[in-house]
Amino acid sequence: MVRLPLSPEEVMRGKLLGELLRRARGGRPMLDVALAAGISPETLRKIESGRVPTPSFSTVAMLAMVLGLSLDNVWGTVYDGPGIGNAGAEGERSRQAS
Repeated sequence: MVRLPLSPEEVMRGKLLGELLRRARGGRPMLDVALAAGISPETLRKIESGRVPTPSFSTVAMLAMVLGLSLDNVWGTVYDGPGIGNAGAEGERSRQAS
C-alpha cells in the first residue's frame, strides 16, 4: 500500500496536535501518559514532535482522555488553529478584529 505524501496543512495540524499534547502533559512523565493511553513512549514522543502528524483517532481519543482534554478542544486547536485552511484564516481574522 502506497501512502500519499502529506499536504502542508496536514503537517501543520500534526505539529499543532503535538504541541497541544505536550502542553497538556506538562510535567507528567511521558512514560506514565503513554502507558495510560495504551501506546509506547516512542509513539507519544513522535506524536508530540510532529513526526507522526496523523495518528489514529483512537490514539488521539485515548491521549485526550488521559490528559483531561475534550475532543472538541483538540479538534478546535488542530483544525481551527492559525493558518490552517479556511477555518484557521477565518478564526485568525475574527481574533484580530476583537
